Amino acid sequence: MSEDYPDANDPELLRQKLALETAPILWRELEKFHARGVVVQVASDLDMTEVGYQLIQDNKEEVKAWMDAGQLDSVANADAQDWHDNNREVWALVIAPWVLVQKDKPQ
Repeated sequence: MSEDYPDANDPELLRQKLALETAPILWRELEKFHARGVVVQVASDLDMTEVGYQLIQDNKEEVKAWMDAGQLDSVANADAQDWHDNNREVWALVIAPWVLVQKDKPQ
């Protein structure tokens, strides 16, 4: 995946770029991506930028550890429905083909 990111060899520059690409968005705008199964929920105690960075670096061990700990997973249908019903805004970061989301603003 790192070949899609020309700054992948400069970790600090890439992390800064990813931080600038995080943004709030209404969940309803992401529902079509959720239906395709490409939205990944990031636990609020993780740095979404770091998760994106590790995905780009194809760090399977770290990503698997987050998944095993329940910190990285698909958005549960109950959460998706709640966010839809309450017109919830989430924070998002696109790491193609994935859309990372967090319920709360990243620190």
